[in-house]
Amino acid sequence: MSDSQRLSQKTNQKAEESAATAKAPKVALVCDWLTTPGGAEKVLLELHQMYPQAPIYTSQYRPKKIDWFDDAEVKTGWLQIFPVFLRKMLGPLRQLYFSHLDLSDYDLVISVTGAEAKAVKTKKNLDQKEGLSSHYSTHEQKSQEENAQKGNSNQKNAENSERKGAFHVCYCHVPTQYYWQFYDRYMENPGFGILNPLFRLGLRVLSKPLRRADYRAARRPDQFVAISSYAARQIRKYYDRSSVVIAPPVAVGNFRPQEVDDRGGFVISCRQVSWKRVDLAIKACLATGNQLTVIGDGPEHNRLRDLADGSFLIKFVPWLSTERLTEYLCTAEGYIFPSIEPFGIAPVEALAAGCPVVAYGRGGSRDFVEAGKNGIFFGEQTVESLVSALEDFEQYDFDEQIVSATAQKFSPERFRGEIVDLILECIGTKLEPVVVKVPEAQPQPKGFDQDKQPKARKPLPLPAKGVIIDLDAEEK
Repeated sequence: MSDSQRLSQKTNQKAEESAATAKAPKVALVCDWLTTPGGAEKVLLELHQMYPQAPIYTSQYRPKKIDWFDDAEVKTGWLQIFPVFLRKMLGPLRQLYFSHLDLSDYDLVISVTGAEAKAVKTKKNLDQKEGLSSHYSTHEQKSQEENAQKGNSNQKNAENSERKGAFHVCYCHVPTQYYWQFYDRYMENPGFGILNPLFRLGLRVLSKPLRRADYRAARRPDQFVAISSYAARQIRKYYDRSSVVIAPPVAVGNFRPQEVDDRGGFVISCRQVSWKRVDLAIKACLATGNQLTVIGDGPEHNRLRDLADGSFLIKFVPWLSTERLTEYLCTAEGYIFPSIEPFGIAPVEALAAGCPVVAYGRGGSRDFVEAGKNGIFFGEQTVESLVSALEDFEQYDFDEQIVSATAQKFSPERFRGEIVDLILECIGTKLEPVVVKVPEAQPQPKGFDQDKQPKARKPLPLPAKGVIIDLDAEEK
């Protein structure tokens, strides 16, 4: 091959690469806020690792509190000036901010939200308050149309080239809880101390218009994705929207059973806020004489310590590295999950480590707890019901390898594949991950010192107790 032919070939290759790059969909990621590590942030991190060139739009960002996105282009607006402790009060302002955030120049927008981020504007010259865009329909309607018309990917790509705006996939944890399902709970304990009466008054006065605005915002996404079957039912109930269920990614490969002499005591690991119901776990273990290790921190920390009243049964430890957390999970007899949540990454991590879960039988727990195989349920969110479950738990002989195997279906690889397939179905383009980066250990909050983390203590002996509990009835 002559030099001129080689030069011509290289020129053609570069032209083809440039054309492919030009045709690649422009992607944007959106989330409610980035101010502290949590489950939603882990989902966003996975999406960022899949599509690292996509900018992240959010209302507030505190890189000193969560340093997982140092390599990302994070874009904030005027809400950034507000202190983080006012976040709960900023719901109406977040609605205003996101509803005016125009992302219609992108091809694909993926919002990760349990609050107001779903309200972003993704269509050009369309009044999105009236409902879904005329061009895109829901996932189910699209499938029906495709089957009826027997369309192909070329036709779909042609349609996408004519669209006016971005296709919006909303990965929704649950409808905004302080407007809908948990409104009464937020009214009872808003979490602002002496300012609680003021917050209650504001929420009571504004609840109806805020709900209307939130419902209108739920018209904007083209496709809802729920993190569990429970979340899908909540989205249908409050937003009247159908959704596809894709469970969040859990780094199950980082948590594996370890050989230990004996398991004993229980563990709970979470952000210590009132609705996590850590108080139930503490009271129940005090009543039964079980050891409990409470891992984490949060605004309820001091109250929970007072509740433990210095008992040797209750041990508080800060956030842990994956290695140290695995030590606790592998020496514990069980993990307590007493809250109503749309999913539960922490209990799935416990399952991956071979630690069975004692879960409240409502919410997302029913998607990963299999009664008698990898855990049990308790039927009421009360101390008495949890005490009964802890007593019944002793009748089981769980196989830690079987318990661990039940968590493998929630791997990041599964999540990536399902997201890529969904995008292909929605926009007719197989948007493969640009970079697939699987960390050896899960990211930790900034300021955490692994060398100063406490060791798992030897579990206390546990007395034999009770009979079997199971909860087969579907939640209402």
